[in-house]
Amino acid sequence: MGRVDRPIRMDRRSFFLRGIVQLPLPLLALGAAGCRSMQFARLMTPGEEGMIGSHQAGQETFTPLVNEAVAKLLARHAESAVQQVSAVDGAESMPPPMRRVCFVGVENKSAEEIGDFKEQIYQAIDARILESQVFQSVNRRFVDAGLRDTRLRPDQLLVPQQMRTFADHMEQQGQPIDYLLYATITSGTTQQNRDYQRDYLLTLELVEVGTGNYDKQSAELSKGYHHSRLGRWRAAHSHSP
Repeated sequence: MGRVDRPIRMDRRSFFLRGIVQLPLPLLALGAAGCRSMQFARLMTPGEEGMIGSHQAGQETFTPLVNEAVAKLLARHAESAVQQVSAVDGAESMPPPMRRVCFVGVENKSAEEIGDFKEQIYQAIDARILESQVFQSVNRRFVDAGLRDTRLRPDQLLVPQQMRTFADHMEQQGQPIDYLLYATITSGTTQQNRDYQRDYLLTLELVEVGTGNYDKQSAELSKGYHHSRLGRWRAAHSHSP
């Protein structure tokens, strides 16, 4: 008997998938990229309200902390310096002498990874100190070089002998210092079901070289994190009359 050709039935899905597999790789990559969600950006105008971090602290948290803590520290020492000059010289119009501060770094002890904000916090505090005309900040490059040359970590500088070693080395390099400055970020978390409150604390410690006397100023800010918009609305209106 002669051969009888049967009609070929092709599933539409198989045909479609086979056609995709046979496409060149660049076209496959382009198609995959088109299926992904896209991200957009825009320049924010001066004075525009910044974004608020939905899962952790951001600019809205760290900027007020830095401003408040530094302002408290500078205000106390500016007033103290004026009183000392007036008591010694009897000339209230005479500006107080500038004291040199070695800012050794920012330590994060909070529950969050702060990423690039650690460097931004350092630069913000350093800039505020430099602009204050109360203290003169030692350039960070000299500080890093001094720590490297003496093979000391910032926390080791609080040991009297190592503090003197570091201070002597900095003076030999033409960078005498009067104070060491430490900044520390901590946090405390209060959980309420799936919502939680986190209290952020920025502490500045100013240690006088030679005597070890220190001053401490801090700023605190609380932030609520909510699982849903309804939870945020309830929290915002819970204290309403």
